[in-house]
Amino acid sequence: MAKAEIGIIGGSGLYNMDGLSDITEARVETPFGDPSEVFALGTLEGRKVAFLARHGKGHRILPSELNFKANIYAMKKLGVTSILSVSAVGSLKEEHKPTDFVIPDQFIDRTFARSSTFFGDGVVGHIGFGDPVCPIVSEVFAKACAEVGVVGKRGGTYVCMEGPQFSTRAESNLYRSWGADVIGMTNLQEAKLAREAEISYATLAMVTDYDCWFEGHAAVTVEQIIAVMHQNSSNAQKVVKAAVRLMPADLSASPAQTAAKFAIMTDRAAIPAETKLKLDLLYGKYW
Repeated sequence: MAKAEIGIIGGSGLYNMDGLSDITEARVETPFGDPSEVFALGTLEGRKVAFLARHGKGHRILPSELNFKANIYAMKKLGVTSILSVSAVGSLKEEHKPTDFVIPDQFIDRTFARSSTFFGDGVVGHIGFGDPVCPIVSEVFAKACAEVGVVGKRGGTYVCMEGPQFSTRAESNLYRSWGADVIGMTNLQEAKLAREAEISYATLAMVTDYDCWFEGHAAVTVEQIIAVMHQNSSNAQKVVKAAVRLMPADLSASPAQTAAKFAIMTDRAAIPAETKLKLDLLYGKYW
């Protein structure tokens, strides 16, 4: 199977990657089931990349139905060491305007129907997650935004909600009272699992709307979001392309690269053989 060093996860509005050459499609099998879609493997800016459409071709998978574990495990299996994630979000602050990009460095979890860990089935592990995104990848995104000439604000808190419905006005105002910046439905599980898989991860959050808190702003409609999404997608393609070129080849300084070194609490002799086999790709070096 072809390999890649940089993974790209495209969210709502970003279903393919312009400029990708020497493309081959790879259907990656994982112990956790099928990823969202076949991967597009190819060369972008001289780097080997793996592109995945998060919601599948035709946008057919709900946020709550996403197989996050299979998506991240497959990235690891392909040799990916960093992930550039792109997603559509609503703004919780007036300063983050539709078509702006935010590069969050914190998350608040409001999901309840998802699995967010590779651990379990006889193995217990605890990963540090105080700083949930890789500072190196975040900086790459920020530099790429500046180079392309789009607004890319580094830092901020992303509320990850279950969906698929958007927030009530009461919820939106609650999140604002917490000081949160943007709200979406997908990135927290990716960030947690990427950290467990020792992959350096950050997200480029594309603001599509002001959510429903904004006074004088009509309740969010899908039509409004889609219109902004098309504009965001064009800019995001340029930012991701620049980010791939700017990504350091050596990520050994990223804390994510050794995040699981001391994570496993279970006596190695007590870990079931089946679980060891399933997680060998991730933690075999620590058994």
